[in-house]
Parts: sequence; C-alpha cells; structure tokens
Amino acid sequence: MTERTDYVYILGASHSGSTLLAMLLNAHPDVTTIGETAPGRMGDIDTYRCSCGELIKDCSFWTRVVGRMRADCPRFRLDDFGTKFEFPSNRFVNRVLNCEHRGTLFEYLRDVALGLSRRWGEARAGIMANCYHLASAVLAESGGRIFVDSSKLAHRLKFLLRIPQFNVRVIHLVRDGRGVALTYMRQDEYADAAEPGLRRGGRGMTAEPTAARLPMKRAASEWRRCLEAAEHVLAGLDRSRWIEVQYEELCGDTEGTLQRIHGFLGTDHTGAIADFRRAENHVVGNGMRLDDTSQVHLDERWKSILTDRELAAFDREAGALNRRYGYV
Repeated sequence: MTERTDYVYILGASHSGSTLLAMLLNAHPDVTTIGETAPGRMGDIDTYRCSCGELIKDCSFWTRVVGRMRADCPRFRLDDFGTKFEFPSNRFVNRVLNCEHRGTLFEYLRDVALGLSRRWGEARAGIMANCYHLASAVLAESGGRIFVDSSKLAHRLKFLLRIPQFNVRVIHLVRDGRGVALTYMRQDEYADAAEPGLRRGGRGMTAEPTAARLPMKRAASEWRRCLEAAEHVLAGLDRSRWIEVQYEELCGDTEGTLQRIHGFLGTDHTGAIADFRRAENHVVGNGMRLDDTSQVHLDERWKSILTDRELAAFDREAGALNRRYGYV
C-alpha cells in the first residue's frame, strides 16, 4: 500500500486565525500549506493575488502546480480547484451537502440521503481524487511532507477523513466568539488585509464585497453553529488525532503554542524560519495573506467596538458556549 499523506486540517469558525496559523506552520521546511483547499469566491482570476504578491495566474509556483494537476485532473483550473464537496446540478443533494455536521444520527441520515444519488457517488469520488492530487502536487513542489489545510468547515472534514490516502489530524482552533462575531458583522474592516487597497481578494475596496454584513444575532448564531459542528465531528475522532488551540494563546505566546503544535505534528520546532513571512508561501483565502508584517498581535478590537446592546445579543445567542471555552 502506498504510504499515506500526512494531512493536517485546521477546524473552526471563519476568522479565528486559521490563515495566520497556517502561515506560521508553513515556516517549517517539513510543512506546506496553500491555505484553504476549497476557497470561496476568488472572483476574477486575472486580479486575484497569491500571498507571494504575484497575480495567481502569473505565480511560478501555481503554474507548476497546475501542470502537475492536469496530468491527473485535466479539468483543474485556478478558479475552480474541483475540491469542493458540492453538486450544483442537483439542488436537493447540494442542500444536504451544505448542512452543518450535527452528530452521528444526522450524519447517518445524510449518508443515506446522498446514497440515493448514483451521480453524486461518482462526483464524490472525483472530488476526493482532486483533493488527494492537489495535496500531492503542492507537497511535490514544496518539498514538504505535511500538508496543512485551513478550510475550517466541519462537514468538509467529514469527507476528507474518508480519503484512504490521507492520514488526517486536526487542529481545533478556537477564538472568543465576540471577536469572530464582529468579523461577521463587518468583514471588510475587521477580517481582511490591513491595507484597504489589498482587501476583497487583493482587488481593493472598490471591488464587490466578499461577504454581506450580518446583525449580531445572526453573527453569534453562525459562530455557535460552527463550534457545535466542530464538536460533533471531533467526538468521532480518537483524542490522539486532534489538538485544541486558542487564537488568543497563539498570539500571546506564539513560540510556546507553536512548539506544542509541532510536538503534536512530530516536527522539531527549532527548524522553523523565525520570520514566517520570509518563508516561501503561496496561500489563498483570507486577505491577511497579503500583509507585509510578521508581527503577531492579538486582535481584541471587539472590546471597544461592540456596544452593550450587541454584547447582550451575543450573550443570549452564544454566551453559554463562549464561557464553556473559557471566555468570560
């Protein structure tokens, strides 16, 4: 049997520091990431920038990855990796696929429902193959042996765990829900590149917004559902296969936290490049990939931005879960 690929999945809510964590881990020669392996709307591929600063279509690394991918996946495109577990041609199947992970019984019923579609079964096999070939191509180009995926979604992890060529381990990344909720409410200001001209995928503030603003009740609910879905999928994993990391500890004690994560990965933290921005990286996803600072700082702007009314709304919707993770 072919040796399995070490595949590390960062699980959690969006805007919890996953891109930062992935890039910090990428500073180790054994570890490679491209950020999200099933990125959302990348918009116009002619204007989308890789984290190296080049337009992704002109980036030599991505050009080589595309060449490798097309040997096994002829339809691979930079604007559609073919790695997203979706089935747009069947509305029912797509709705079932997009439901959050809700535990053993629900997942059994989901599998039964999806099993009614032979065409979905064929499509799923193709998507899984694309996921495997993408990780293999990226590792081959980088020389790494551990692939890090910052896609975060629990229901995506469910399918990745079923790819036999992957040895999947999970980093469950948690951030104070009030900080995450603020990013959902006003993503452009609080969840993107520091420089406004690099926001919205590197196209600047004149481009179409990447996400709609949400009221606090909806934002808090989104965060809570993401954490609950993560808990459901982790309940089915042996405890040796996952580790929990808080965004606040990653920022407050970066070296100590990375040392703990590298211990979990089986890598020597001392081999990492001290300045993670100096490492070669070719990340897609959150706009912070385009920032030029290597300084890691704790973002707690929610403490001065959120109103008492908004904080009360968050507490009603998700306060109990937030406190369970130690946030008071």
